[in-house]
Amino acid sequence: MRIDKYLWCVRYYKNRSLATTACKKGQVKINNDVVKPSREVFAQDIVELRKNQINYKLKVNDIPESRIGAKLVDIYRTDMTPKEQFEAQELLKYAKDYYRKKGVGRPTKKDRRDIDDFTEGNE
Repeated sequence: MRIDKYLWCVRYYKNRSLATTACKKGQVKINNDVVKPSREVFAQDIVELRKNQINYKLKVNDIPESRIGAKLVDIYRTDMTPKEQFEAQELLKYAKDYYRKKGVGRPTKKDRRDIDDFTEGNE
């Protein structure tokens, strides 16, 4: 089975064109080789993919006939993604919450007071 079709079948991508695009961008590796979307995937291959700033690593157990239900995904793959990847994603969420979005406008009074308190504490 093609790697783009496999990633779609085991529900890593919502549709096959997204999986194909990820392969073309070099975000998918099989056994540490960057692959094209048409590359065949076999049982016991190690697939690495980067999605949403997380480096997933999975082992292919079997090849499905077609797209499968979410409850059956573990039959066809073994997730070997390190827990640190998900912890780093959580830390990234907290870092993004603090900053103001671009184009929000001038700082409010509360923002100015927070900035003043911060700068006075460093002196």
